[in-house]
Amino acid sequence: MTVQGWLLILVFTALVIAMAKPVGMGLFAVMEGRRTFLHFALGPVERAFYAVSGVKPDVEQNWRRYGVHMLLFNVAGLLLTYAILRLQNFLPLNPLGLPGVPDHLAWNTAISFATNTNWQSYSGGESTMSQFSQMVGLTLHNFTSAATGIALAFAFIRGFARKEAGELGNFWADVTRVTLYLLLPGCILYAVVLMASGVPQTFDGSVVATTLEGAKQTIILGPVASQEAIKMVGTNGGGIFNANSAHPYENPNALINLLQMLSIFSIGAGLTWCFGKAVGNTRQGWAIFAAMLVLFLAGTAATYAAEGTGNPIHHAIGIAGGNMEGKEVRFGIAASSLFAVVTTDASCGAVNAMHDSFTALGGMIPLFNIQLGEIIFGGVGSGLYGMLLYVILGVFIAGLMVGRTPEYVGKKIEGREVKLAVLAIAVLPLIILGCTGIAVVSKDGLAGIANQGPHGYSEILYAFTSAVGNNGSAFAGLTANTPFYDGLLGVAMWLGRFFVIVPMLAIAGSLAAKRVVPASSGSFPTTGPLWIALLIGIILILGGLTFLPSLALGPIAEHVAMIHGQRF
Repeated sequence: MTVQGWLLILVFTALVIAMAKPVGMGLFAVMEGRRTFLHFALGPVERAFYAVSGVKPDVEQNWRRYGVHMLLFNVAGLLLTYAILRLQNFLPLNPLGLPGVPDHLAWNTAISFATNTNWQSYSGGESTMSQFSQMVGLTLHNFTSAATGIALAFAFIRGFARKEAGELGNFWADVTRVTLYLLLPGCILYAVVLMASGVPQTFDGSVVATTLEGAKQTIILGPVASQEAIKMVGTNGGGIFNANSAHPYENPNALINLLQMLSIFSIGAGLTWCFGKAVGNTRQGWAIFAAMLVLFLAGTAATYAAEGTGNPIHHAIGIAGGNMEGKEVRFGIAASSLFAVVTTDASCGAVNAMHDSFTALGGMIPLFNIQLGEIIFGGVGSGLYGMLLYVILGVFIAGLMVGRTPEYVGKKIEGREVKLAVLAIAVLPLIILGCTGIAVVSKDGLAGIANQGPHGYSEILYAFTSAVGNNGSAFAGLTANTPFYDGLLGVAMWLGRFFVIVPMLAIAGSLAAKRVVPASSGSFPTTGPLWIALLIGIILILGGLTFLPSLALGPIAEHVAMIHGQRF
């Protein structure tokens, strides 16, 4: 560990704090449908879309209609992507002549991108996906899945903000406005910055270069900058190249590396301020932001400490210093540790180092971040509504402490909301642990691991944690491009995404219909340090009780073995 490394972490933290309000103000304007400077150019496009599609943006939907339209939109996108991948050898923009994607891999990939997971069972996009598949099949989903997540966050915010209302907004209007006024302009500007930094953006399939030794090397190209921009802003993950954000064509230098991390957190951080503004008390948003920030700093410090300390087995044979295995030398331990925490706090999954090569405890923190539900700033939308589910449990417990019906931002939290919140939170451990159990007792499941002992178990646990959490990163020693893993991981991704969303929307609909109850002397304050500490405690206790046994079998057992010099 170095002073420079800690300085990077502090600078990044300061920048996240600084951007929360400006981004939140933009998100609030989009959520409210207010005019911005972009309406002069994009307003006619929005109106034309409504006219062609027959959408009436001012006609709002209750939570059931909002949810049904959201599901239909995502199912249609999934089927379109599956067809594109299967037929890519007949479609244009395939300069390398790549064949159609096999059925089980096309199924897994279509679900992966439809659910904002971007898990890639294939070895690399450069050798599997044509440019048409990348741009139409996958990058399109990067926009629509991200817009869906933000729209759902808007719907949940309206549930807390509205008074005796039966509607949560219009799904089609929300998705259209998020795409037109937020994602597209931001990503176009971002892509220009990336191209200026050396990231390719071309329809050429490859270029042949002559090395210093005189050999010929084929370098794969493609529309990288455009996919990289939405990959980060939309917390999608994935990538054209197998090396992901460790590849110089995706992440060319330290400044872009910092920009990528900031873009992963940007919308998640801004949504906390947006929430506070919508409910009429920005301190509520800052309290949620503070809880997220404390958890982020704790995870970053633990990961950096583990990776900076290194492996005692390596030290014993004369390899001193921190753990550089699996890390890009351009970034080093601090930037790699920070990136790993950021990408798993959010549901991004982009990586600039191999998580599989982290130390046992260094790899456990990213794993645990996903198991908590990626609520620490989180993915676009999912981080906020995931955290608000814990908030509902927190105010329920606080209400028991003060002996009155719990309330939050003026809304009574009753049995229906608490039960639905518990149901939504329980989805993740149920599917993660259930699927992991199936894999570790299955011949096909065990055939995929690259390591014996606790690390092999961790590879399987991480895969299903990442799939259910819609993250997409991996302990990539696991061979997942098989019918068994492609099929089971695809089911896990779908359930992990939408079995949380449905009860969340039901809570939003229930809250929106309630009247606002003025705060009194008996109300539990939800903006101060006591509330922040209570919320953090509930998150860690629930996460620990749920996942500690599985972590003990994997990374904790591996750490104990490591400090005793045991190898597998």
